[in-house]
Amino acid sequence: MNASSSSRPAGTVVDARSVDERERRAAVDALDLVPLHRAAALKQITDFAAQLCAAPISLVSLVEEEEQTFLSATGTALAGTPRDMSFCAHAMWQDDLMIVTDATQDPRFADNPLLNDPGVRFYAGAPLVTDGGVPLGALCILDTVPRPEGLTAFQAEGLRILAGSVMARIHGSRDHAVSRAAQAEAAESETRFRVLADTMPQMVWSTLPDGFHDYYNARWYAFTGVPAGSTDGEAWNGVFHPDDQLRAWAAWRQSLETGDPYEIEYRLRHHDGSYRWVLGRALPIRDADDAITRWFGTCTDIHEQRIALEQREIISQELSHRIKNIFSVVAGLVHLTGRTHPELAGLLGELRQRITALGRAHDFVRPHSDQSRPTVRQDSLHGLLAELFSPYQARAGERIRITGDDVTVDDRAATPLALIFHELATNASKYGALSVAEGGVAVRIAIDAPDVVLHWCERGGPTLAGAPARAGFGSQLIEMSASRQLGGTVTRDWHADGLEVTARVPQVAFSR
Repeated sequence: MNASSSSRPAGTVVDARSVDERERRAAVDALDLVPLHRAAALKQITDFAAQLCAAPISLVSLVEEEEQTFLSATGTALAGTPRDMSFCAHAMWQDDLMIVTDATQDPRFADNPLLNDPGVRFYAGAPLVTDGGVPLGALCILDTVPRPEGLTAFQAEGLRILAGSVMARIHGSRDHAVSRAAQAEAAESETRFRVLADTMPQMVWSTLPDGFHDYYNARWYAFTGVPAGSTDGEAWNGVFHPDDQLRAWAAWRQSLETGDPYEIEYRLRHHDGSYRWVLGRALPIRDADDAITRWFGTCTDIHEQRIALEQREIISQELSHRIKNIFSVVAGLVHLTGRTHPELAGLLGELRQRITALGRAHDFVRPHSDQSRPTVRQDSLHGLLAELFSPYQARAGERIRITGDDVTVDDRAATPLALIFHELATNASKYGALSVAEGGVAVRIAIDAPDVVLHWCERGGPTLAGAPARAGFGSQLIEMSASRQLGGTVTRDWHADGLEVTARVPQVAFSR
């Protein structure tokens, strides 16, 4: 009596040649069957199979290399038998139930010792096959008398269903073992992380994807002195300085909304009640679909570095302020010298103007306090030139128009640039376009990598008859500033309608 078995996956055809013993051994080892030995769940199945088929014995067998083991047994105290005595070793290769109506009449079993003890005559077994198609053994019932009629259709179908239940238990045990292993690995990984995090000098924290803080390392609690768990959720912001809370919240929300890294400096309340500067940073952890699964962050105590930086900034501002005063003092001394030596007044006046121009350039790029800082960017070439040209016009752009690219400029480049453009503007006001009300100057800046091109163009001034017979000191000063200090070149074109000067300077000379 044969039909398709529910214990074997649909479409699976297994024979002794398709699966070797190494595959079966690996499959058995992967199933974690130890917890199923004599398990109550399997005992219920063998008890029910025996009652269903009116048989004195029912077994769940696991056929291994040398022997078969009974994971569950009803009606016998046997724990297993040698494999060469096993009926199930034949049944497990079948596509459906294997039924032996009279073992004494079957050449495979006529000499089997089991015919004597426990006196097996009838056997019916449903193969137990993994979802990977590997045969393990069988769910079987045994009787001590032959059964020429075999099993009824109802009994046969019930045995198939019960075999499917056995495999469900076996697969469940495997899946549970995998789950336990995964949980154990996760627990071990978390333990390693916590040990590592607690040994770090930084405060370490972590949040859920929505920003809910659910972990802080020991350093956080040691630094802040707050009870464990008291800063979970949104309570972390309460240990920030009141003046920093809104700013920190805004930065954190921005990172949560965009997924951008979080970085901010703020003051954190120390366990002694003081506030200390810390650097907060966080990065998102993403899954294969690029979705954020968690945020990990750190807080690093930078209080000493921040205070030292502020002190250096104050000293730098004070020194720069005194240098500015020195420019004023020197310019004043030159002016007084001119008054006492009228014959040198013209020369000393030019010198005083150059010193004043240098002072204006220095004042523009020097370190400032919040109160003295210029309204324009201090690293802007446009801003520096506007400051230098302010004495030559009532309002910005009235006589001298600045266009083109802006370039970052630092204090090292400010001095030669101030000398160059001061000389150009002074000469234009004496002899060129700025010497008449209708004249004007266009300054165009263009980045032509790796250089910056500075173009000075005068129009509307007196008609020029050509280049002067000799270069004055101002022209020499322009040449020296452009070439020696900035590493560039200068060309002059003396057009009838106005002077044009082009300086080509490497871009790296403008800023360190």
